[in-house]
Formats: sequence, C-alpha cells, structure tokens
Amino acid sequence: MKVLVTGSNGLLGQKLTDYYLKQAGIELIATARGVDRYPVKQGYVYEALDITQYAEVKTMLHKHKPDVVINTAAMTNVDACESDHAGCDALNVEAVKHICAVCNEINAHLVHVSTDFIFDGTHGPVTEEEKPNPLSYYGQSKHLAEMVVMEQCSSWSICRTVLVYGVVSDMSRSNIVLWAKNNLEQGKTLNVVGDQFRTPTLAEDLAQGCALAAAKKAKGIFNISGKDFMSVFDLVYRVASFWKLDKTLLNLSTSEGIKQPAKRPPITGFILTKAISELGYKPHSFEEGLALLDEQLKAKTV
Repeated sequence: MKVLVTGSNGLLGQKLTDYYLKQAGIELIATARGVDRYPVKQGYVYEALDITQYAEVKTMLHKHKPDVVINTAAMTNVDACESDHAGCDALNVEAVKHICAVCNEINAHLVHVSTDFIFDGTHGPVTEEEKPNPLSYYGQSKHLAEMVVMEQCSSWSICRTVLVYGVVSDMSRSNIVLWAKNNLEQGKTLNVVGDQFRTPTLAEDLAQGCALAAAKKAKGIFNISGKDFMSVFDLVYRVASFWKLDKTLLNLSTSEGIKQPAKRPPITGFILTKAISELGYKPHSFEEGLALLDEQLKAKTV
C-alpha cells in the first residue's frame, strides 16, 4: 500500500513515519512545508508540499498516486485561529477541498484528522454521533472541514482526537504534558484549569488509529483518543506525580481566570467503543503514555 501523509513534520506526522517504517509492504510519501525534519532520511520519500496551493496538491498526488492520503496538516493553535481567520480558513478548510478533489481523481482514500473542539462541551465523554456546535473559530473551521470531507470525498475516514501529547526529536511546538513537566522542573508556579475535562491522547495512539483506518479504508467517523477521562488540572497533577515534581506549585484555576482569546469547550473526551471494535484500536493508559515519553526523553539526552 502506498500512503501519502501531509504535515509530516508535525508531532502526529512524525509518529506516522515511525509507525510506517516498522510496517512491511508500505510505501510512504511524507509531505510538509519546508525541509524534512524527521531524523532518519531513508525508508520513505519526502516531498515539500503546501496543501493550500491546489496546483501543488494536484501535481503531487498525481505524481505518486497513493492508495491513501492521511491529512494531519492543520492550523491547530486555537488562539491564533481566533485572530487569523484567513490563515485558518486556508489551511483547515480550503486545503481540505483541494485534497478531496484530487483524491477523487486518483481513487485515493482520505483519512482526515479532526478534533473535539467541534463540540460545545456541555457534557462528555461523547460518541461519534454527538452533534457538533463549535465555540471557537478553530472549532468552526474543523467542523466545516469535516462537512467538506463527508460531502465532497468519495472514500473517507475522519479520525477525531483530543489534546495530543508526545515527543519527537525536533519539537517545534510544546504540548500540555511537556509544558507542565518543563515548568515544574524549573520551579515555576502554574495556574491550571480544573473546569475543563478531556481524554488526553498519546501521539503514538493517534498514529495507530489513523493507520488502522487507512489499512481498512474504513468509512465513517472514529473517536481516536486516550481512554482516561480527567480534568486538565488532574492531568497536570498526574504529570507532577509521575516525575515526582512539586505539586504545591499547582494552583487550581478556572477557564474564566485564565482568560484565553478563544473559548474552549468545558467537557469533551471520547467514548472509544467504535474504534476499538471496528478498527482494533488499542490506546495506552495515561500513565503508560507518560512512561513511554520518559523513555523517549531519556534516549534524547543520551
């Protein structure tokens, strides 16, 4: 099977490269803007690709004719999307239209990555049948993208996820777990919200879920997240416990107290029954995820 991944320089993109380099019989084309940031340069093909440019998408997909395209590229900084509507629309919506159109031309299956931020967060965890009602511009853009995929793509899977964490060799952006660990190690006081609830997702698990959907060309929406439901405060508390860091540095705050530009859904988190039964998805527990991160961080410092 030939798989083309967009956004291959990101956390999920690099975990998909990790995953596919261990699989026999997979031809991987990794694509992203700029130079390849994956540390190993053999076993796959890398191509620079800007998915906001229709001509580039058309040329690249017709050149390689992948069986499956996994679209991990997106503008995911929720507050940046609130202030840069044009940039958010270009990457999160218009680019998806380009990919769908060309996937149809070459009969490729699209696996598109989406988010819990399409929901208003009045309750959770939720199933795949939950009705979207986004609170932020980012959430709106990802909801629109889902509708584009469902309406315009002839063969598709949507993998929704929640609060992804992990580590790669070239981290361009942090995530909640690394942010908490690094700041607590420096003895910094952290104000952490206790009124937002999630099922945090190990990046390896999300890569596994996307790859399973790709292998089966599974039609439909799948919840791909961690299985442990917790508040963001509880998440940071568990990070502090795991690495034996000072929990007295943690201040319980509220969403109102933090004052972020974009509204966050209070309660999300996913019920995973469908992905487990239909895809064979097997997520780690949160502490297992932290143990894997710990190994990877130690390996980086050797």
